[in-house]
Amino acid sequence: MAAAEAEYESILCVKPDVSVYRIPPRASNRGYRASDWKLDQPDWTGRLRVTSKGKIAYIKLEDKVSGELFAQAPIDQFPGLAVETVTDSSRYFVLRIQDGNGRSAFIGIGFSDRGDAFDFNVSLQDHFKWVKQETEISKESEETDTRPKLDLGFKEGQTIKLNIGNMPTKKGGAPKPRAAGLGGLNLLPPPPGGKITAPPIPPPSSTAISNQVTPPPVLKSRNMGNADILLDLDSPASIPKAPALAAIPATTDLWGDFSTASSAVPNQAPQQSNWVQF
Repeated sequence: MAAAEAEYESILCVKPDVSVYRIPPRASNRGYRASDWKLDQPDWTGRLRVTSKGKIAYIKLEDKVSGELFAQAPIDQFPGLAVETVTDSSRYFVLRIQDGNGRSAFIGIGFSDRGDAFDFNVSLQDHFKWVKQETEISKESEETDTRPKLDLGFKEGQTIKLNIGNMPTKKGGAPKPRAAGLGGLNLLPPPPGGKITAPPIPPPSSTAISNQVTPPPVLKSRNMGNADILLDLDSPASIPKAPALAAIPATTDLWGDFSTASSAVPNQAPQQSNWVQF
């Protein structure tokens, strides 16, 4: 009783324009036909509202202005006897209305717009689809409750034994420590005979040797014959040598003598020399 009182009423669909017709009794089991009704002379017009409370849906016909209830049809199943479609149109339906005293009657309703009739039909379908899902869920929960439950607890006096690695035991003593590599990871040793050798250094090229300049050594008591020998070794074979300079006193600064000898011949064109390029 308390569960029924806790249920609330929800609105499923509202259509502002609906027509109600008196329908003749059904002549055969083939169904109702809207063409047998007086479609141009409806007996009542108003508003239709579809609500639900729990698993029951209600189709309520109300006045457009005051909202006064004209008729009500409780729906417990769809499709069913409470709501039927006609055989010759999709905009007309047959309702079984009931009053508070348990009396019932069949009336016809129709919508001027085909979209309103579609929304009315879909709202009832969605509601009873939800009812079916709720029924299946409740059945599954009841079957689960009736099944015997597994008792996974320990019985009185029952024990279990766990084998955990790296734990000291009474027989073997403390476990041997594992060799750990970088970051605590066990790494394999390198293969036997494997040696890492440095790559060979390539020999210097001839261009690098020719570009390298070594300053001449300082001579204590040498004549200019030795200086000519150094110039011959450093200059290439294709370039002619400058004439030998005579009567130049030997000094400790060979570069100073070379500049003096150059100034002594002002008219001679400058010869190509590696010393000038350097």
